[in-house]
Parts: sequence; C-alpha cells; structure tokens
Amino acid sequence: QVQLVESGGGLVQAGGSLRLSCAASGRSGRLYAMGWIRQAPGKEREFVAATNWDGDLNYYGDSVKGRFTISRDNAKNSVYLQMSNLKPEDTAVYYCVGGTTVLRRAQYDYWGQGTQVTVSS
Repeated sequence: QVQLVESGGGLVQAGGSLRLSCAASGRSGRLYAMGWIRQAPGKEREFVAATNWDGDLNYYGDSVKGRFTISRDNAKNSVYLQMSNLKPEDTAVYYCVGGTTVLRRAQYDYWGQGTQVTVSS
C-alpha cells in the first residue's frame, strides 16, 4: 500500500504564502501521478494541482492558476505545493493524492489525511 502524509498547513493572512509538503511511503513507485485536492466547509472537493512522474506536466485548477505551483522530488518521494497570493477563498483542507493516472478531478487511488489551510482577510 501507499501512505501519504501532508505537512505545512496553517494560518496565513491574505496575500501571504504557504508551502505544503507531502511525503509518500510504502509502494510509492505506483504514484505516477501526484497532486492536491482541497475541500472547503460545505463545498465539494475541488481539484487544485497535479503532476506526472517526471514533474514536467503540471495541471492546475482555474482558481489557483498563476498563484500555486506544484513540484515533485522523486528522490524524496515527495510532492510540494507552493501557494502564493493566498485568498480567503483558498481556506480548505488540502489533501495530497496519488495514483497511476494524472486526473483533474478528485478520483485518485491514494489520499493523505489532509492539512488545514486558513487564510484570514
């Protein structure tokens, strides 16, 4: 199996930045695709970003394009999400996800436990 553990969430003021990290363990070689999904209270899960094994094909949700950057370090079995110019509407639980296919929807095989990001106005 695969385990995903996120870190780096917290409270930040609007306009600030945060960097989320996700470390994979177990059979991480299955993780051709890794990414991030978020869920705000009372809302459906929303695709944020995803990348392929080499990290050279990156996809972003429309609401984060130009502000968030996904990156990957296979030597560390990790994926990162650099978030800049954060807005209150970015407040959500952010889940690290992984699977065999890059998807721009919340249908990944593996999920972390989530990390809370709160952006104050």
